[in-house]
Amino acid sequence: MTITAAADGSALGNPGPAGWAWYVDEDRWHAGGWPHGTNNQGELMAVLDLFRSTAHLPQEPLHILCDSQYVINCVTKWMPSWKRRGWKKADGKPVLNVDLLRQIDEELVGRSYRFEWVKGHAGHSLNEAADERARACATAFQAGVVPVEGPGFGGALPRELPKAAAEPTSKPVQDGLFEGLEDSDSEPDGRVEPDLLAQPREVEAVVELEQELLDPETRSDFGQLAYLLHPEYREIGQSGRLWLREEIVDALVQAPEISVTFELVEAAPLSRDLIQVLYRTEGSDGSALRSSLWQRADGRWRLRFHQGTPEA
Repeated sequence: MTITAAADGSALGNPGPAGWAWYVDEDRWHAGGWPHGTNNQGELMAVLDLFRSTAHLPQEPLHILCDSQYVINCVTKWMPSWKRRGWKKADGKPVLNVDLLRQIDEELVGRSYRFEWVKGHAGHSLNEAADERARACATAFQAGVVPVEGPGFGGALPRELPKAAAEPTSKPVQDGLFEGLEDSDSEPDGRVEPDLLAQPREVEAVVELEQELLDPETRSDFGQLAYLLHPEYREIGQSGRLWLREEIVDALVQAPEISVTFELVEAAPLSRDLIQVLYRTEGSDGSALRSSLWQRADGRWRLRFHQGTPEA
């Protein structure tokens, strides 16, 4: 009999207190998390733990519901080529979250499975149940209390506790566009004073997110772009054209893959919920100086504005 389960992750601040969960029904679900992690790490850990929790039933096919196209593409499209290149991407850079991906790859051996993308926060009962439990774990770690982990699969927990994901590491405007930014989201527990700046580790995480947006694999993934770009995202292109969020997502998904180099000029917090990143890119079309504004929204960092200027 096929086992149908939803897997989901959550990170407050992305990165920040993080949780993960998979859910079959009220008697079969499992959740966990860490004091610090990313949403993608939570999503991957939920899938990994689902495979481990059902390892005693290898003959039962898995039907895995995910609202993360990043996770689905990692497992079903990208991992084979990453493995052939020694877990390196096409540009030679190391694959993100490789520790979790290696463990997932080991669990796939001898298993029958298929993934299905479902839209998050759209009323899908299994997805909502997994999301609720993942967020509850993230909130528990934020509050410093023990999270509710659930019964596992029919009371059976995995043969091995999942390895914790490593904390993300850093790597070596026109008037009217920013109206309302002073109303940025506050921290969920309200403990941070409004006049304080974003923390250094948050600045480092935002720089990593900026680099992720330059990755051809991310730029071709509609789900990841929609996740990283603020609902009111605006971009002024190198030609001076103003792009709206939907226009830039469609253009990037349909554009051919182009690799560019990334050179950080400066990354600095403008407030507790705003971080500006200045950097230079160089590709086949020449070099450009770029400026991005990241805003904390809905408990995570999302790109609000971007502008590129060609260099002579």
